[in-house]
Amino acid sequence: MYLCKIFGFVLILLSIVFLGLQYNALEIEASGVKSLALILLTVLYIIRVKNKHILFLMFLVVFTIAEILNYMTWVRNLEIDPNFDYFYYIGNGLYILSYVFLISRILGVMNVPKVISRFPFQTLLLLILSVFVVYLVTETTRQELGSQEYALELSYNAIIMLLVSISLLNYMTKDDKKSMNLLIGSICVVFSEILQLAYFYVANFNFLNVLCSLFLVFAFIFYYLQSEMNYREIKEYNMIPTDLKA
Repeated sequence: MYLCKIFGFVLILLSIVFLGLQYNALEIEASGVKSLALILLTVLYIIRVKNKHILFLMFLVVFTIAEILNYMTWVRNLEIDPNFDYFYYIGNGLYILSYVFLISRILGVMNVPKVISRFPFQTLLLLILSVFVVYLVTETTRQELGSQEYALELSYNAIIMLLVSISLLNYMTKDDKKSMNLLIGSICVVFSEILQLAYFYVANFNFLNVLCSLFLVFAFIFYYLQSEMNYREIKEYNMIPTDLKA
């Protein structure tokens, strides 16, 4: 327990340092601190959370590996082919895989056919909205990216929107603190990604990069908080009056 408190304090400190480095546009140092923070968060999850789930653990592990790889590309010349950026595809592929694990974790506690039948209009609206947002956001990068890179960005954005849509349906079904934290974390991820795209492809303002990092920090705070919670038990009540029962 004492070790967990130390880890928690160090994580808070690293988050502040990370945001401070981003504010001062020290990208390499910020990437290193971010990687270290994610390693400690993964270790904290392993040693503190009693009811660990393999899919959420894989989300943390794969996301952390992606961040370590990203940091390595900053400090080491890992270029294999000057005409093809392998690590761009590997890194983004790892991010996508990590979110797939998180989506699978959420879907594992959902009765999807029942949810769709219960919320048909909301599900359709979410689908239409997700397609619109993915197209609109990805279209901002079309002029900057080749066809393969554009396809990867499209897939990445589609996974992010699927994550927030599934999280919203999960909250509508469960309506408890765990599902609420999952939803807030997913919304923070979406905001973080949109701000990152705006920073890379629209306006190179460092303020956008700092906000992007801030939302990502919040996302992992809420994801970790939900990992320590259990879903509220939903009871099915028989609404037939007692005097009418056989």
